[in-house]
Amino acid sequence: MKKLFTLLLVTLFAGVAFADNDRAIDFNELPEKAQKFIQTHFPNYELSYAKKDVDFFYSEYEVMLVDGTKLEFSGDGEWKDVECRKGAVPAAIVPKQITEYVAKRYPDTKILKIDREDNYDIELSNRLELTFDKKYRLIDIDD
Repeated sequence: MKKLFTLLLVTLFAGVAFADNDRAIDFNELPEKAQKFIQTHFPNYELSYAKKDVDFFYSEYEVMLVDGTKLEFSGDGEWKDVECRKGAVPAAIVPKQITEYVAKRYPDTKILKIDREDNYDIELSNRLELTFDKKYRLIDIDD
């Protein structure tokens, strides 16, 4: 019985250790929400690559557009991170309160990156990084 338990335990840990699996995918293999997000906010997109990262407990997607825009999505297709290297993040995805804060305090900047996992992390064209909580209150500034 002890050997069986040890074998099961080793098998479980080996499965966890080797469960990380990145693979290239086609655009149509992205979740429908992710496809619609890209088509809506990046209508003239040219796909450089898309990949699916399958881990033991979750999956997520990464998309790179030819212009250098990087997009990350959760397993269900919700956007998590948008980074635009050659322009501003589409205004429609930035919460209004954050847009207003940035426009008022940093009028000559663009939002180049937005990440919305735990909080909203914003990177501006002047290289300031702002963190807002889920109620859109500024909680940190990093320069």
